Amino acid sequence: MIAEIYIISGFLGAGKTTLIRKLLKEAFTDERIAIVENDFGEVGVDASLIRAEGAEVAELRAGCICCSLAGDLVKTLRRLIENNKPDKLIIEPSGVGKLSDVAAACADPGFDGIAEVKRKITVVDASRCGAYLENFGEFFSDQIEHADAVLFSHAEENPERTDAARALVESLNARAELFAEPWDDLDAARLLYPATPPRDRDAHCHDHGHVHDEHDRCVHEHECGEHEHDCGEHRHAHGEHPHAHDAHCGEHEHDCGEHEHDCGEHAHGFAEDAFDTVTIRTERAFGSDELRACVLRMEREASGKILRAKGILRGSEGFLSLQYLPGDAKIENCAVEGDALCVIGRGLNGPELAALFGGVL
Repeated sequence: MIAEIYIISGFLGAGKTTLIRKLLKEAFTDERIAIVENDFGEVGVDASLIRAEGAEVAELRAGCICCSLAGDLVKTLRRLIENNKPDKLIIEPSGVGKLSDVAAACADPGFDGIAEVKRKITVVDASRCGAYLENFGEFFSDQIEHADAVLFSHAEENPERTDAARALVESLNARAELFAEPWDDLDAARLLYPATPPRDRDAHCHDHGHVHDEHDRCVHEHECGEHEHDCGEHRHAHGEHPHAHDAHCGEHEHDCGEHEHDCGEHAHGFAEDAFDTVTIRTERAFGSDELRACVLRMEREASGKILRAKGILRGSEGFLSLQYLPGDAKIENCAVEGDALCVIGRGLNGPELAALFGGVL
């Protein structure tokens, strides 16, 4: 029997783990399931929450499975297939992982006849979609471009932003199925097992002058002078329009006649080069209000740009789960034990963050 692989992708804080927990309860109840959890930081917060649902979880931490841990992903999948013989394998890459690279790792010849990718699902925060594409470039767009299905989170909270997010996603991937209903109403089986095939990619590419390379990347071919655009690697050739590109995420500049565009924060390359992660260990017991005050202070005072924080910490009674995105902190009682917080961003100051939460690095 061939094990089915489902990749659940999505940028930082989009809701990947929440979706996996929903799938475990509603769609995979009578099957053998194994899950590969990739946390960019050193603490496996998501793995702990999913393991509490009774699932078999293999963790890959402190890196990204599309970069430094790619080989570990292949080895882990092989071990799970051989030892656990699962019906379904779920892979949750880190929030800054590239879906194309994860899918490529799953296409390793060693999986021929024993496992295959059945569905690539990307969760997109409808309220942050445009800002993420503008600020994080291919780390965000790659997850959309290579998805079979895109599920919007927070869609019902702001219909206008959701409409804009839908248009943006369709411009990046016109063949993906889109799901924007409230998650309580979402039929998990419909998300996993489409009744009809996804919109025909080859027909779409023919209509829009696209072709696909050997890695299933979409390459746009425009007839406007010498202009060619390979959207897989973000390379451009514009004839008379010179472009200068830095190989990394810092100085990415375009000079097209009188038009200049400094992407500044656009990230290209490996996630480990573009994002920082800080892991804080603390024995401190927080009240909910006390922890929220620490988070607000972090927002106001911490150096750099904080994109995500998550952790399980001691509370005054039991344990507390913290899920943070800029402007949004969720603190809840948690049955899972923990003593650590992971912060992801750019230009972070580890000792400063540790001091804010009374912890150590």
